[in-house]
Amino acid sequence: MSNTAKYAASSIPAARIDWVDYAKGICIILVVMMHTVNGVEQVLDGMGWMHPVVDFARPFRIPDFFLVAGLFLGRSIHGPLSGYVDRKIVHFVYFYLLWLTLQFPVLHFDGMVEHPGYFVKMWLFSLVEPSNSLWFVHMLAIFYVVTRLLRNVPIWIVFAGAFILQSLYQLVIIDTGWGIIDRFCNRYVYFFLGYAFAPQIFQFAERAAKAPLIWLAGLMAWAVVNWWAVTLDLHEQVITSFVFGMAGATAVCVVSSLLTRFKAADFLRYCGQHSIVIYLTYVFPLVLMERFVLPKFGAPFGDIGLASALTLILAVGLPLMFHALIRGTALNFLYVRPKWASLTAKRSGKGRASLSAE
Repeated sequence: MSNTAKYAASSIPAARIDWVDYAKGICIILVVMMHTVNGVEQVLDGMGWMHPVVDFARPFRIPDFFLVAGLFLGRSIHGPLSGYVDRKIVHFVYFYLLWLTLQFPVLHFDGMVEHPGYFVKMWLFSLVEPSNSLWFVHMLAIFYVVTRLLRNVPIWIVFAGAFILQSLYQLVIIDTGWGIIDRFCNRYVYFFLGYAFAPQIFQFAERAAKAPLIWLAGLMAWAVVNWWAVTLDLHEQVITSFVFGMAGATAVCVVSSLLTRFKAADFLRYCGQHSIVIYLTYVFPLVLMERFVLPKFGAPFGDIGLASALTLILAVGLPLMFHALIRGTALNFLYVRPKWASLTAKRSGKGRASLSAE
């Protein structure tokens, strides 16, 4: 193990870090907001007041999601292969296959009715090319495999390669038409930075919490610049997409650190602790609203923004309520990986009891 890797592993906190949960909570709500706002506006054929919020988050929504996902990888990347494969690959494969099977009949009901073999064909195709929002879970498993294979390569070489891939994607030089390849090229740099520079990120977040006034001023300046970048589509251009992605991810870290200091917005922290629960389940209340409620009743008071906000609340709240209700029941397998799906359960006597895989 290199000295850098040893430092990274030893500098990553062993306990749960509150600001990370806040950051996850912000990210998952922004992701669900994007899907709900776009879906509701399409159904109601109009644009609401939440649309600018979705646009504002475009530069950093997914970059921060992957950056945070890589923060704790240094704890285990140099550990035993069996444990790594179990926690970082099998873990996500289990939930991907399970929820792909559960979501598919809901998202593709018409296709299944018209073509009897549609489910099997598209289910198998989704193993290599995710066709719905579960692509994030699918991609995480790939990122963990690649990073394990590259763990002994100097950090700056991997970072340079990942940055070049992201730049080539933004230049449309890499445009294969395969989401799995294109998303990897566009997003891996953020995941790797979260892993490789985790100690520095944790130190930065700790310092930010100690100087709230300075960082609040910085956040206001960033918000203005970020909105300017969105209006000019700079978040979709080579180099500037990376710059504004990292700037936004930094801003989320600062906001999360400040929320931790002042013990504010505890609901965000709870959402972060159960971010994958929300991610796996939000499509069900969203589809209910899009296909049945909104087409029949329309927007409340004719306000599309209000319809989007209510749908967002349901898409975030109902999964959390459902998760709380089934905890410890026979349906626990939906959110807790059972022993039979674990490579290490027989030796440890325990199944994986979390979706975080940290």
